[in-house]
Amino acid sequence: MIQGRHEPGVQEERRRKLRSLLGDLPPFRGTPRSSLRGARDGGGYLLEHLVLDLNGLEPVPAYFARPREISGRIPCVLYHHAHGGDYARGKRELIEGSPLLQPEPYARALTALGFGVLCIDQWLFGERGGRSESSLFKEMLWNGRVLWGMMIHDAVRSLDYLCSRPEVDTARIGVMGLSMGSTLSWWLAALDTRIAACADICCLTDYRSLIDAGHLDGHGLYYYVPSLLKHFTAGQINALMAPRPHLSLVGNHDPLTPPEGVDHIDREVREAYASAGAPGAWDLRRYDTGHGETAEMRETVLEFLSSVLTKKKTT
Repeated sequence: MIQGRHEPGVQEERRRKLRSLLGDLPPFRGTPRSSLRGARDGGGYLLEHLVLDLNGLEPVPAYFARPREISGRIPCVLYHHAHGGDYARGKRELIEGSPLLQPEPYARALTALGFGVLCIDQWLFGERGGRSESSLFKEMLWNGRVLWGMMIHDAVRSLDYLCSRPEVDTARIGVMGLSMGSTLSWWLAALDTRIAACADICCLTDYRSLIDAGHLDGHGLYYYVPSLLKHFTAGQINALMAPRPHLSLVGNHDPLTPPEGVDHIDREVREAYASAGAPGAWDLRRYDTGHGETAEMRETVLEFLSSVLTKKKTT
């Protein structure tokens, strides 16, 4: 490890390099415009159906869930849905769940803790569907864009929108997701210091180990960034979140997270957090399971988010 890599100036230089690999991105201009399609009782929480202008290219449907009764500014979670080849589900994962998750949808679980939650339809999913992943990937590549970069861009702009809401405590925003949502979460947390805490489930993948395991096709085309491995390991990306709290949950039998790769990431990230003076803020937990959330994982995620996002309150 390079001495001083955990220092803010060095970290920001590394973030700039990581951003530079994400292709030609739309401009970041002010607070994203939004419109409210409607609101309804979600069964214990209020659910807003929104349309956001995040990229200037296509409208982005989203859900925002919050407790029905709130007092002052509340902590919030930016929730990223999974891939799983289920292009129709998208943001509905937040309110309906999915076969990879525990039965109670996260909208209900998180609002019961007093949190607000935002989830968008990512490119190709939900109301943004209608094109194949390979077709969009190729079109973007021809135009100097990278699909993963555009997903990250929309995630950053979603955070911009979340920070603009009057009920949101901007010092207490976490990010979470499973599978594709997991990877989006740790990338966003690495790139944007407004994220106070990250909980990722079942996708802490070391890239070289995935190659060695012959499982590159386990991810869709969306996942692949040109020249990434010339400059970063997955561990080095995750290390950019130090010293902020980071919980990562992996299955020992998950083909997307080869154990030796998880070991490699753990070593790099533990070193970064120790150097940043926060060794306890990195928490990697392994379970005797595959690619999916167990009941124990769910309990751990909720305890983590409740602990780290209720500590600091902006007055």
